[in-house]
Amino acid sequence: MDLSTLIERNAAFAPDKAAIHFEGETLSYARFNQRIEQVASALKSQLGVERGDRVAILSLNRPDYLVLLYACARLGALLVPLNWRLAVAEQLFILSDAAAKVLVLEHAFEALLPALAEQLPDTFVVGFDFVPLSGSKWDGLLDQARSDGRNPDTDLSCPLLIVYTSGTTGRPKGAVLRQEALVWNGVMSQHMHGLTSADHVLAVLPLFHVGGLNIQTTPALHHGATITMHRRFTPEATLAAFERDRPTLVVLVPATIQALTEHPGWPTTDLSSVKAISTGSTMVPQCLIERFIARGVPVLQVYGSTETCPIAIYTRLGGDVSRQGSTGLPGLFCEAAIIDDNGKKVAPGIPGEIVVRGPSIFSEYWGNQEATREALHYGWYHTGDIGRRDTDGYFWVHDRKKNLIISGGENIYPAEVERVLMEHPDVAECAVVGRPDPRWDEVPVAYVVRRSEARIEAEALTAYVQSQLARFKTPREIIFTEELPRTALGKIQHFLLKDLDTRSSQQEGSD
Repeated sequence: MDLSTLIERNAAFAPDKAAIHFEGETLSYARFNQRIEQVASALKSQLGVERGDRVAILSLNRPDYLVLLYACARLGALLVPLNWRLAVAEQLFILSDAAAKVLVLEHAFEALLPALAEQLPDTFVVGFDFVPLSGSKWDGLLDQARSDGRNPDTDLSCPLLIVYTSGTTGRPKGAVLRQEALVWNGVMSQHMHGLTSADHVLAVLPLFHVGGLNIQTTPALHHGATITMHRRFTPEATLAAFERDRPTLVVLVPATIQALTEHPGWPTTDLSSVKAISTGSTMVPQCLIERFIARGVPVLQVYGSTETCPIAIYTRLGGDVSRQGSTGLPGLFCEAAIIDDNGKKVAPGIPGEIVVRGPSIFSEYWGNQEATREALHYGWYHTGDIGRRDTDGYFWVHDRKKNLIISGGENIYPAEVERVLMEHPDVAECAVVGRPDPRWDEVPVAYVVRRSEARIEAEALTAYVQSQLARFKTPREIIFTEELPRTALGKIQHFLLKDLDTRSSQQEGSD
C-alpha cells in the first residue's frame, strides 16, 4: 500500500465525485485515479523512474501537480517542488542538490533551461504546455505510457517529498517527508477542521509549500472531499470563489488575509459557506484575525514548518479559541515541549525553544547529515522557535530563536514589538531586527511600511510604542521603507533586513 491507494479507494467508493475543480473543468475521483496511473506508467516506462529517484516540478498550481505527487508515491519516487519565485541560480542549486532525474515545468519558467542544459545536462525535461528543445511534452509522454505504473517494493515508509526550506539562513535545506508523514498529517487535519467528504476546500496558496499542499489540500483528497484550485492567489478571484463555488474551508497566510480584507469587495462578499479559515506560517496579528471573526467566520491557528509536514500544534474547530494569540494544543499525533538551552523542559509560562516529535516529522535533510544531527535529537525536532505554554498545555509562539535580540542582558522578542507597531492605524507592515551596539550589545530597530496616504513620523510612532512597551524594547530607530523582503508565503526575512541594517550602519560609521 502506498499513498496513492487513498485516491484509488475514494475512486472506488465514489467514482463520479468531484475531486478537483480547476478553471472551469472538473476531475472526478475516477478520472483522477486513472490520471495518476497513466503518469506513473509514463514515468516508469518512458523515463525509467524507479524507487528513490527524484522528480522535480516547477509550475503554478494545476491538477497535474497533485497527479505527479501521487504518481511518485505509486513508484516510490520523490517529488521535489520548486519555488517559482526563486532566481534561476537558486532553482539550479536545488535541482543539483536533489540530483533530479526529471524536471516537469511550465513554459512560463523556461528561462531556467539554458543554464540547466549547461550545468545539469542529464536531467530530462518535460514541458506541461510546450515542447522543450531537448525533452518531451507532457501529453505526448503520457500517450506513450505502456507498463503497469506500480512498484511492488513501495510502501508508506518510502520518502515522498523533498521540500526545500525558505532559505532564511544560508543555503536552503531539503526536508525529506515520508509517505506516512502525509497520512498522519492528514489525520490531524481531519481532527483540526472536522474534515469530511462533504467538505469543499478552496486551495489558493502555492503547492510548492507544505502549507498550500498539506494543511487542507492532500488531507481533503485523502478523505474524499472536493477541492477548487486556483493557479495562484489573487484577492479578486478568491472573493469571487467564496460566492460562486461556496467552499467550506480555506488556508490563508497573514499577507493574503490582509489583501482580501482590504479589497473593496470584502465588506459585501458572501462568506456564509465558510465554516472556518486556517492560518499560520508566521505570527498572525490579532487585528487580521478579528476581520474574519467580525464576519462570523472562525479562525483556526496552526503551527508547524516544512519539517513538520506542517501540522504540529493547532486550534480546533469547535474547540477552545478563547486564549488570544495561542496557536493551540499539540496535534493528535504530535508531542510538543518547551526546553531551555540545556535541553531541559521548562515550567509553564517560561519561554524556551519549541521542540516537537511524531510520525509526521521529517526524517532527514537531504544529503546533509550535519544539519540533520543539529535539528533532530532522539526524534525531537528542534524548531528554532521561541514560545511558551500555559498550565493547560496551550502554546504561544513568540519568535524565531535567531531573531531574539539581547539588549543589556534583557531579551527582546521582535514579534512583540511588531505586534504593537501593527496596532497603529498608520502602519501597514513592519519588521524589527537587532543592531549591534557598543554599550548594549544590541538595540532594536524597526523597518516600517506606512499605509497609503499615512504621514506619521518616526518620533510619533516611537512615542506610541513606548506607551505600550518597556523603554528598552522601544526601537532605537524607525526606518520607513516601501516594502519588506519576504519568502514565498509571506514570512518576513529578518536576516536580510539585519544584514542590510548592519551594512548601512557600518557605512554611516565610516562616513
